[in-house]
Amino acid sequence: MSKERIRFIDLFCGIGGFRVAMEQSCAENRLVPECVFSSDIDTYCQDAYQQNFGHRPTGDITQTDPADIPDHQLLFAGFPCQPFSIIGQMRGFEDTRGTLFFHIANILHHKKPKAFVLENVKQLVGHNKGQTLKTILHTLKELGYHVAYAVLNALDYGLPQKRERIVIVGHREPIGFAFPPPVRPYKPLKEILERKVDEKYFASDFIVNKRKEAHRSPYKPAIWHENKSGNISSYPYSCALRANASYNYLLVNGVRRLTPREMFRLQGFPDTYQIIGHEAQARKQAGNAVPVNMVKAVIDALLPYVSVTLKKHEQAKTCETV
Repeated sequence: MSKERIRFIDLFCGIGGFRVAMEQSCAENRLVPECVFSSDIDTYCQDAYQQNFGHRPTGDITQTDPADIPDHQLLFAGFPCQPFSIIGQMRGFEDTRGTLFFHIANILHHKKPKAFVLENVKQLVGHNKGQTLKTILHTLKELGYHVAYAVLNALDYGLPQKRERIVIVGHREPIGFAFPPPVRPYKPLKEILERKVDEKYFASDFIVNKRKEAHRSPYKPAIWHENKSGNISSYPYSCALRANASYNYLLVNGVRRLTPREMFRLQGFPDTYQIIGHEAQARKQAGNAVPVNMVKAVIDALLPYVSVTLKKHEQAKTCETV
């Protein structure tokens, strides 16, 4: 008996966190994932995606006609936290036109997939006193979707990184979808950290001594964090990776920076994932990536619905041809 095939698209795909999660979830559920379209404007991310998945994402999504996108059952999008300055009057498409979110909504309008999962920074919840999120949800509901959202933390889904993100889920039919409960404990840092690292990752004596004068950590191993105000804290997990943060804002045990592989592990990428290009790009890519374990938990909760509705659709087509 052949396995059921699930077609999906991967918008603002970055280095493919959603795709890794989808492939893992499908493997556990005996389904065959088929990515029929992906898009990201960053050429370095396109390089990494192509190296790991065998095809190169399309570039600027604003230049893509929805009619040219293949039919699919699932849409994933970690859309950028672009300013939503024109949102606020609850006019649906009119209100979101000009934002990158509009291009997601336009694809949903034309292709009508069974379900979608969107991800963004948690600050979206309070942006413009909540009006931005209210308008986004209103737009999605106008498109015929049942919509729910939650702020999830990667730390609650097995990853030793405090990374909070809003996740928005939509489905065309009323179902009993619920966001997955926390699955702590998270993976210990000792399983993330490399045993031997190059000397280039170690901070200068000046920085190390300054940090240790200001802070003593009760944890080891620990990742020390210096915020924008210069306050130092440490935990048996990492604070959120950031794409454009100071080079030394996170230090393992207060003495060295994270390696690219450690950063990718903190985001849930398996060691089989190939990290290519300059380390500066790898840090940026890790800082922008979606936490794989977190979105996989959401996909795990959603896939049974998508699978069942596909079977119903196929049965209906069979009956029509008999």
